[in-house]
Amino acid sequence: MSLLSVSELSVWTADGRALVNGLSFSLPPGRRLGLIGESGSGKSLTTLAVTGLLPPALRASGSVLLDGTQVIGARNLDGVRGRVAAVVFQEPSTALDPLMRIGRQVAEPLRRHQGLRGAALRAAVAASLDEVALPARVAQAYPHEISGGQRQRAAIAMALACRPALLIADEPTTALDVTVQADVLALLDRLVAAHDMALLFVSHDLAVVGQVTDEVVVLSAGRAVSSGPLHEVLADPADDYTRSLVASARRLDAALDLSRDVGGAA
Repeated sequence: MSLLSVSELSVWTADGRALVNGLSFSLPPGRRLGLIGESGSGKSLTTLAVTGLLPPALRASGSVLLDGTQVIGARNLDGVRGRVAAVVFQEPSTALDPLMRIGRQVAEPLRRHQGLRGAALRAAVAASLDEVALPARVAQAYPHEISGGQRQRAAIAMALACRPALLIADEPTTALDVTVQADVLALLDRLVAAHDMALLFVSHDLAVVGQVTDEVVVLSAGRAVSSGPLHEVLADPADDYTRSLVASARRLDAALDLSRDVGGAA
């Protein structure tokens, strides 16, 4: 049985323009799926539709079953958000409340979904921060008082606090510098494996998706143009757009290899 089952999902503007068109995919428990495409391809809108977070100006049709709950048209999804699925967004500065200390923000899902209070809540917050390699002092900090990488780690701690079955990571490293990106990717990879979670990883970067996922769906102009096991898509791209993504990733790898060789020779 799939933890997440998306069937003929479309997202429309008020004037009837389709931003996502007839998208279908499934994600079983414990598996990892990459959703990849250029800016404007519909990948972030898909994650918002999957969690019932589309803005009021947009409407969705089709079916999204999240642990058996129909998301499309649902009025209350408190029973699945945080408990079944949680999201790590691209920009932690906007995902975190700038007027609330980090510890209180991590505590909120634990209080709401697990009913923790007092010493048990404080211990759970400390454990959540420690799990993402944040020092205990961060609990008393406001978002602007810590680095971008630390803010993203705090956002990950919030998302994982209630041990969701599905983690949705929407461009979680794009706003970070290259060194911090690698650390955050390694952290996500380790935590998803440790808790046997399913992962829906959204990115424009095929090389990044290749580090953390097993299968991939390639989006272009709101439609799925290619899908399947990652190694098959890489070995034999089925369409021009996917071929261009693969070629770009290979050119980047070659350039990085050359840079390393030159650096080593120097």
